Amino acid sequence: MNAAPGESPPPGVRAARRAMGTRFEIFLPGADRAYLLAAAEEALEEVERLERQLSLYVSESELTGINARAAAGPVQVEPRLFALLETAAELWKETDGAFDPAAGPLVAAWGFVQGSGGLPAPEVLAAARAVSGFSLVELNPEALTVRFRTPGVQLNLGAIGKGYALDRAAELLRDAGIRSGLIHSGTSSVYGIGTPPGAMCWRVALRCPPGNVRSPPETPWAVVELVDQALSVSASHGRAFLCEGEWLGHVIDPRTGQPVRGVPAAAVLHPSGTVSDALSTALLVLGPPGVAHLAAAYPEARALLSGVPASFPTPRHGE
Repeated sequence: MNAAPGESPPPGVRAARRAMGTRFEIFLPGADRAYLLAAAEEALEEVERLERQLSLYVSESELTGINARAAAGPVQVEPRLFALLETAAELWKETDGAFDPAAGPLVAAWGFVQGSGGLPAPEVLAAARAVSGFSLVELNPEALTVRFRTPGVQLNLGAIGKGYALDRAAELLRDAGIRSGLIHSGTSSVYGIGTPPGAMCWRVALRCPPGNVRSPPETPWAVVELVDQALSVSASHGRAFLCEGEWLGHVIDPRTGQPVRGVPAAAVLHPSGTVSDALSTALLVLGPPGVAHLAAAYPEARALLSGVPASFPTPRHGE
């Protein structure tokens, strides 16, 4: 993701922090640097707190604790995290399982948890499929508990966590009186608060995925316009390995247990970063048929597929 071609951001404050395996950056336009920087740093501290709560790579994170104990019995969960899990459950249902936060064993079987991947043995993949799927997760809204129906289930919020962090950061910035700003987490998600000074929207260009033979990498495959909206992009090329002449990427179809093939990248716009993050993964899994499917389930969303004509055009401000 980049600023749209030929455009430069207005004067303001930038602050950045490394978290969730990427670089979170906040840009806030304005002249009161001390005030803006304090607001940005508070929002980034919240992102770091969420990493300590949600990351599988932090041994004492709340999510790690859930994965370790929930097969033995119900585990009580912090209210905000429980609400996130409820949202994830709804997204799993609405996408017919194309987004599945309990597909962690499949990702691990393909070697994508801490590596660039590898072909799993058939028995390893079969064992992973047996303990994957949100149908094996029980949420109790009265007690705020999570329980796994069988040992080996693992929650992995990697396909929703960055978008959730953007939502929380945007919420804190608005609470601090910020009415204009741009927050992004690497190249996967961005959230535009309000509009830039003197403009009607934040314009973000999506670069062509690697290997695109139709256009050079510097050519955007879409330019989107954000006003109090999030944009999330999912692609398989980030981590991949070569198998029998084909590159297999880290996005796994939870329904088949196989890496996603066909569409280079998928993007979704939505007022919620949490929703857009999950839906972009689901759209990459579903491919072109997913555009109409997501339109019916999430009428506020807009979907874009790299290299594939989508029934939702890039939205223009005011639509």
